[in-house]
Amino acid sequence: MAETLLVIACGLASYLWRGLGVLLSGRINTASPVFSWVACVAYAMIAGLTVRLVVMPGGTLAHAALADRLIACAVAFVVYFALTRRNLFFGIGSGFVALIALTALRTGG
Repeated sequence: MAETLLVIACGLASYLWRGLGVLLSGRINTASPVFSWVACVAYAMIAGLTVRLVVMPGGTLAHAALADRLIACAVAFVVYFALTRRNLFFGIGSGFVALIALTALRTGG
């Protein structure tokens, strides 16, 4: 019973914020300095988390060599920016395949 109430409370809290977002979205000026600052902070957080995943990973990714992770990132950037005109699917996919291939070559498996 307590779990059900907890799920309902969490759902209501989530939908409350979503509803407020919908109500306020028409009033937000995307060209304002505050909105630009929020966007910059969001991009900085994503960049920081990405660098942390590459340089100081946890779990299974920690078993891959740093050189393999960096080369896979370089492959993903080249494919994303130069070869596929910013196609996220091919960029991420090529980085993933490069990391798997480099790790397999290094470990002999």
